Amino acid sequence: MTCDALVIGGGIAGASVAYALTRKHWRVTVIDAGMHTASHVPSALVNPVRGQSGGVDARAPEGMALTWALVRDLAAQGYAVPHARSGVVRPLPDDRTRARFERNLPETLPHHWLDHNQRPKALAGHWPHALQLPGGGWLDGQALCRALLKASGASLVKARATAWDAQTVTLHDGTLLKAQAVVWCGGSVGSTWAGEDATHRMGTLLTLERAASKVPLSFGAYLAPAAQGGVLGATFEAPAKHWVPPQLPLNSLSWLLGKGAALSNLETLSVTGRWTGSRLSGLQAGKDAHGVWRLSGLSSKGFLLGPLLAFELAAQVRAAPPLRGG
Repeated sequence: MTCDALVIGGGIAGASVAYALTRKHWRVTVIDAGMHTASHVPSALVNPVRGQSGGVDARAPEGMALTWALVRDLAAQGYAVPHARSGVVRPLPDDRTRARFERNLPETLPHHWLDHNQRPKALAGHWPHALQLPGGGWLDGQALCRALLKASGASLVKARATAWDAQTVTLHDGTLLKAQAVVWCGGSVGSTWAGEDATHRMGTLLTLERAASKVPLSFGAYLAPAAQGGVLGATFEAPAKHWVPPQLPLNSLSWLLGKGAALSNLETLSVTGRWTGSRLSGLQAGKDAHGVWRLSGLSSKGFLLGPLLAFELAAQVRAAPPLRGG
């Protein structure tokens, strides 16, 4: 075997798995086509309270803590990951929504309901309630993935994987790679290339010349700072069975701008560009029937739970008995 593990996909799942394995002295090769990586979002929220229903994953506090710990560890090693653990503010439109959020909030998750004089100045004034989540914040997704891969020391093969099993991966040019374990961490485009049944959600960010607010604001869409300027983004397109090339229909652009304007005054901000990506829904974490390890389908929780699940999967991979032929 030329290495201990082959990891397919270099997004937040694959990069975290590679980092976790190499910290335990495994030799890892990451195979990544470098195309349409949703994890390369310019500014991702680390937000424990999800969507407009206020759902909280049971492991959100644990996952959030590990993500920030990784960012600190990488900074100590000299890798810059633009971020701010500034908290996240969730404005809510009515009493019914607040009651729903309150039912979902666990006591273990720090949170505060803000009076009007405590709210970020950038937040529009018509919201009757505002929830502050001090443990959240934003980070540069692409910078984090790159830092994890570089810090891991894993070999990187920029290619498309076309077939794989428990111990081999075949590349687009016919090259066969072998290892003791194969870990599939493909996203939307990878799942489509593999011919798998899946659910895909397209989302778009508009990059802004400057941040609308120093603290991320989120309800329906979100406004957040970025390494340069700020962003307005959301995952809002209808679910699809297959990945499609990124696009932004005019009605979607109008919807996104409307949601942003409801959060803050955008009249003085200029849009400098856009970024579009597709997320894969339907979490898979573990070994499949063919002996391939999988971590995919993190959906919008990639930076909240991705590193946590990756470290746990890596521990399972290391503990698994060697396969015959390994």
